[in-house]
Amino acid sequence: MRLDKQILETHPDFSRSRIEGLIKAGFVTVNGAVAEKAGMKVAEDDEIVVEIPPPVPAVPEPEDIPLDVVFEDADMLVVNKAPGMVVHPAPGHFTGTLVNALLHHCPDLSGIGGVARPGIVHRLDQDTSGLIVVAKSQAAMDGLVKAFASHRNIEKTYLAVVHGRPRLDAGRIENLIGRHPVDRKRMAIVEKNGKVAITNWERIELDLKSRPISLIKCRIETGRTHQIRVHMASLGCPVIGDSVYGKPALDKKLDPVPQRQMLHAWRLKLWHPVKSVQMSFEAPVPADMKPYCPLP
Repeated sequence: MRLDKQILETHPDFSRSRIEGLIKAGFVTVNGAVAEKAGMKVAEDDEIVVEIPPPVPAVPEPEDIPLDVVFEDADMLVVNKAPGMVVHPAPGHFTGTLVNALLHHCPDLSGIGGVARPGIVHRLDQDTSGLIVVAKSQAAMDGLVKAFASHRNIEKTYLAVVHGRPRLDAGRIENLIGRHPVDRKRMAIVEKNGKVAITNWERIELDLKSRPISLIKCRIETGRTHQIRVHMASLGCPVIGDSVYGKPALDKKLDPVPQRQMLHAWRLKLWHPVKSVQMSFEAPVPADMKPYCPLP
């Protein structure tokens, strides 16, 4: 029997779309492994566990939270997101998010692209700092969504401070990234049921005082969940401070000990979605990253 049909029998109050959403989000396991897809075949004696995430408030509330605005016009906003800020409300983070701050800063934003994530075109991890684009008009939302989905006319460059030194000074990583087969909170390089992920990386030559760390510039052609973190770990050089893919024992030997992953969305180039002019932005290296990343 198909997995989604089996779940429908045990949870008759669920719609097929909700079941598919739970499976895609990694909330369903079969015999302890995260389910790959709704149509996978299951046996009668398979152990199927469905985790129900807590509900998210339908409409986020505006909150007076300071924003570091890099650019703003009638159609779009570019913000330098602080580390520690969640982009949109989700289980465990219903307030204090970028969306809450945006709704206070732009009262007319509600409804652009949906009421739950108004204006949000792409995301950054909670502990990743740097540039994020927000749509303020429906025309901008449509244009930016199309651009980010096609990965055309968008250039995103990150700075990552990693443990160790890559074998080469530069390279290109192209593979599939998908949910970890056992731990749904992790992503992994997979051979199937993943999405193409491409990272072009280059080691920046700096005087790091002989510390066993490197500064890596990453230009990504895709925007998969945890992409840079997974790719750097695959080189044997995980991002320092990364509690999921990193090396906590090595983190503790650094001075200061990192309090978050040292990953920063540094530069962004894109075409304005309405005015059709090319724009470029840069977010300064945040204070907590400078001890490991001596850039101005």
